[in-house]
Amino acid sequence: MEYDAKELVCHPRFQPIGEAAFMVSFGDAIHPEILRCASALVEALKDHPFPGLREVEASYTGVTVFYDPLILSRTSHLAEDSRLSKGYREAKACVEALLKDLRFGEASVREKVRVPVCYGGEYGPDLEYVAEYHKMTPEEVVSIHTSGDYLVYMIGFAPGFPYVGGLPPEIATPRRDTPRLVIPAGSVGIAGSQTGAYPFETPGGWQLIGRTPLDLFRPYDLAHPSMLEAGDRIEFYSITPEEYKELKEKEEGGRPQ
Repeated sequence: MEYDAKELVCHPRFQPIGEAAFMVSFGDAIHPEILRCASALVEALKDHPFPGLREVEASYTGVTVFYDPLILSRTSHLAEDSRLSKGYREAKACVEALLKDLRFGEASVREKVRVPVCYGGEYGPDLEYVAEYHKMTPEEVVSIHTSGDYLVYMIGFAPGFPYVGGLPPEIATPRRDTPRLVIPAGSVGIAGSQTGAYPFETPGGWQLIGRTPLDLFRPYDLAHPSMLEAGDRIEFYSITPEEYKELKEKEEGGRPQ
């Protein structure tokens, strides 16, 4: 499906979520132009926060805006309306003012984040299955996976978990029938047409093809606890088990004690 980016920005849809948040939707499909619209709004809200703004989070098709209704109600000059709260209407008006002249191209173009991955073996126990599923060799799967043009659409499921689009369709693979109860931190997997990586040990049902030594979730970095953000571009590249161990030790050595 093709979208006109300017039209998307000019015609967002607002949906209240409870009494202190609402969703601004730009479409109903996973698409780079929709993500650019969402990213532009996130950046605009960070650069020009309105009174009472608490947090903004990008998703596949839009942005969720969290706000303090009490602060907005006290500062609002809007008339009372029994249908919608004054806090919601004030927050919505602030976002609409930003969207008025906003264009998706205003979202900054980011450098690619290079993510090392040790494929197969103990680090990628499902690589052989993915290869067999597509009647390929494991080496071909790795070559295709490292050639993808990847984009992080959202962070979710677990803190720091990136949902990544751009997986080449040749290696799109269904999730496992039975999820694993424990998946090691850094595991890189495939689920349908997406790829992603587990930030820490957790259950999950993705097909695991490799593992990265990087810390995807960094609770010690309060300003940027997630290594990746929605809108980031990623390049996966293959490393050996020896390089994995070396990079892992370096990563662990950089953590605060």
